[in-house]
Amino acid sequence: MKYYSCKKLVFGIALAVCVATTAGAYELNVASYNVRNENSGDARNGNGWSQRGPVACQLVRYHDFDIFGAQEVLNKQLNDMLGMLPEYDYIGVGRDDGKTAGEYAPIFYKKDMFTVLKSGNFWLSEITDRPNKGWDAVLPRICTWGQFKDKRTGLRFWFFNLHMDHVGVEARRHSAQLVLDKIREMCGNEPVILTGDFNVDQTHKSYEILKNSGILKDSYLAAKVRHATTGTFNAFDPNLFTVSRIDHVFVSPMFEVERYGVLTDTYRVKKSDGKVVHSGNFPKEVSLVEYEAKTPSDHFPVQVRLSYGKKGKR
Repeated sequence: MKYYSCKKLVFGIALAVCVATTAGAYELNVASYNVRNENSGDARNGNGWSQRGPVACQLVRYHDFDIFGAQEVLNKQLNDMLGMLPEYDYIGVGRDDGKTAGEYAPIFYKKDMFTVLKSGNFWLSEITDRPNKGWDAVLPRICTWGQFKDKRTGLRFWFFNLHMDHVGVEARRHSAQLVLDKIREMCGNEPVILTGDFNVDQTHKSYEILKNSGILKDSYLAAKVRHATTGTFNAFDPNLFTVSRIDHVFVSPMFEVERYGVLTDTYRVKKSDGKVVHSGNFPKEVSLVEYEAKTPSDHFPVQVRLSYGKKGKR
């Protein structure tokens, strides 16, 4: 009797999971993360990649991103991240030569979850098929794209990831329109996710072009649950605050945005003159040492949980 009851319980749980998966929505855990390029100036100021890179990768693994767009990734950093994130693969090229030189805007994805059907890159410029600077941009800027298939469900979707110019106002405006034109040209009726460091906040024209396009929506505005205690840029100082969101996740209307969050994770570095703090407010065995809070990048990552499949939407 006990064995029979156990079998019934296991079968009931399996059936419930199957029904929930079939009748309910599937979820994607998506993110955008400007990890900040590795440079000697940051290292001198106590924010070197060798120190913060492992923390950034631990953050990715802990929050368990299924697929995410990264920005400012140099080739060495790319290889470091792949070594620390063995469950992920990537698509993307360096913006300076279309191979390995300069910053990548790579898309990292879980190898056991997605199949890459197509992939490529285009430059944010009047000339899109090779490295160059567009309009009033001061640097070459690139967008990486991929068509993915979810191995669990067969859903096909497109993912675009970019880093717009930080100076060129016209470049940002034209880049926003260019990305929309590429999406219309390439993606048909299939769902799209667009991530990136857009270098403009929610008050600027190029943001409005994307938000009001009719083919994408801002996940911040669409989220059912939102946790954003500050904006997305921190200048390596966790005590700064801004309302500006310059890192965005735009998605097709067919996606439901369940949750949106700006992840303000920090880590600690011991001060050279750090004092030990004791207090009668906690057990005598406990002591606190003065450390300095650090951010693993000068941007906070944006995490978005998307669902699809509700009410027959696929």
